[in-house]
Amino acid sequence: METLWTPAAVKPRARPRRLRRSAQLREALGETTLRTAQLVHPLFVRDGSGGDWPIASMPGHAQLTVDRLDAELGEIDALGIRSVLLFGIPDAKDASGSGAWNPSGPVPRAIAAIKQRSPSLVVIADVCLCEYTSHGHCGLLDDETGAVSNDSTLALLAQAAAAYADAGADIVAPSAMMDGQVAAIRAGLDDAGHTDVAILAYAVKYASAFYGPFREAAQSAPAFGDRRAYQMYAGNAREALREERLDEEEGADMLMVKPAGPYLDIIQRVRAELLSRQARFRHHRRRLPQKVILLERVELEQMRPQLLGDLRCGRFEHLQPLLARIAFEIQHLIQIRADLAPLRFERRLH
Repeated sequence: METLWTPAAVKPRARPRRLRRSAQLREALGETTLRTAQLVHPLFVRDGSGGDWPIASMPGHAQLTVDRLDAELGEIDALGIRSVLLFGIPDAKDASGSGAWNPSGPVPRAIAAIKQRSPSLVVIADVCLCEYTSHGHCGLLDDETGAVSNDSTLALLAQAAAAYADAGADIVAPSAMMDGQVAAIRAGLDDAGHTDVAILAYAVKYASAFYGPFREAAQSAPAFGDRRAYQMYAGNAREALREERLDEEEGADMLMVKPAGPYLDIIQRVRAELLSRQARFRHHRRRLPQKVILLERVELEQMRPQLLGDLRCGRFEHLQPLLARIAFEIQHLIQIRADLAPLRFERRLH
């Protein structure tokens, strides 16, 4: 029987399906994974002792006093959750939100108790004044205009962040959407000796009705007006890139887009911008060429069996496009260096 000859060009050389042929391979090589250790559990901590108050808008959750946290911590530990985010509800509120930085307040006491019980648990403390002010806004109010005073609020946010770091917080998370809040908090933490405490910035926080359940849980709804003058307008996407860039430049270690569900496009744009900016920074620092060359080397290593087989069989047709691609990449890198040569960057340390 005559054997049919199939041209080599008909047989695919690259076969991505090889890495999808079993559940084990798909799981091992998946680009996106979600584990319980990546989840963050919110805790709403009240002043006092011996109490828990169910949250109607968040079934299964309750405001807890510090002495009632143990059972909740045991449950989340059994589930494999490794991080908590703390919100405080004080017994008394005032115009300046002074309870936010009170070392005997609910959040510092909760941090200390959690770290004593579960030292390895990552503790994140929300940094805002809305839970602590009598008017429910995220900062001090201007005596004349009644608007939130941005600059007067910064020192108070920094003071609150330092109090949480003193109690043992691993991460502080400023959510007030005050301009310059990350820089102020970073300076305050560093001055207090907490250079290792990280900042998770609510960098892109849109004004949204999705916060309703959290405002009920934290008893932080504004007594009048709304927060549209400092939280972002829902129709703005380019502004999100500006906000995240400013927070990164001010010293944020992590950036948050909130609320996530209806703003997945913004998350994608922010991530793309961050990767692009990191690449541009590496270009300037003369690092990107080495990285690109390393990537090309990895790709060449992956192609080595194919190239060796072609050479042994006297087939050279695959070498030409490969060499052309390498030449293109070299020209691209030369152009990058030429474009960036006149640029000068100054990295400010906060």
